[in-house]
Amino acid sequence: MKSNPIIFNSLSQLHKTMGQSAPNHPLISILNYGEAVFDPKDYEQGIILNFYKISFKTSFTGRLKYGQGFYDFEEGGMSFIAPGQLLKMQDEEADYSGMSLHIHPDFLRPYSLNSNIKQFGFFSYSAAEALYLSEREKATILSVYKFIEEELSERIDKFSQDVIISQIELLLNYANRFYDRQFITRKAINNDILSQLETYIDSYFNKEKALTDGLPSVSSAAEALNLTPRYLSDLLRHLVGLNTQQFIHEKVIDKAKEYLAKDELNIAEIAYHLGFEHPQSFTKLFKNKTNLTPLKFKALIFKN
Repeated sequence: MKSNPIIFNSLSQLHKTMGQSAPNHPLISILNYGEAVFDPKDYEQGIILNFYKISFKTSFTGRLKYGQGFYDFEEGGMSFIAPGQLLKMQDEEADYSGMSLHIHPDFLRPYSLNSNIKQFGFFSYSAAEALYLSEREKATILSVYKFIEEELSERIDKFSQDVIISQIELLLNYANRFYDRQFITRKAINNDILSQLETYIDSYFNKEKALTDGLPSVSSAAEALNLTPRYLSDLLRHLVGLNTQQFIHEKVIDKAKEYLAKDELNIAEIAYHLGFEHPQSFTKLFKNKTNLTPLKFKALIFKN
């Protein structure tokens, strides 16, 4: 019988499980992986943290399973987990060093970061989409962790929460910057993903899947590429300046133009072949993208 994942509702519960003393603050803490004592076999069913976890792994000799994939941190890097996500740890995947910052949502509640944190898309990324850091970037991230650690251990007072919130915002902004750099430095891999996406969409229409499944969706495209929808959209914005939905719409219009140029199907038939439930929706999208109705576009083709 498959057991349910273990749910951690408090930081104190997590610290106790990891063989650490209670956190100095009940809503925010930093754990040092090198000092943690626990048996991953006790948690093979997975764990769910009801708080944010930002992990900074300076070195790693195994892999950490997250969802259907793995974080691979042989050279170190960062992972971002939002409350309620399932995390799995296995025996051979537990050998790493570094720190993790845990933030209970209640700690953020009085601040704008409580809502702004949802804008950082990397909390929705999966295992294969982790942030890999250069040595200089590692030093930058480490300095923020150390600052927060010192603030928690040496001077908790009425200003502490404000100071720590500013450091969390700094940490997230650095992560945004470094992800932006990662999108740039991984151009070869990213262009391959773009090629795979184009192949997926072309195949989708060529096999006439749209007739039964409707328009290609963002989620189905991301799943076909083994990526999360948010990561795929962020990657495409860097590559072509479009999110996944916009990219799919561009491909839909290209296919529509192909059908119109062949003059074998009427407008309604083209709409259905592309996955639209109603021809009017197709006409609206086509005009929005080309400033022409399908009929006017077709007339221009055959006029020439």
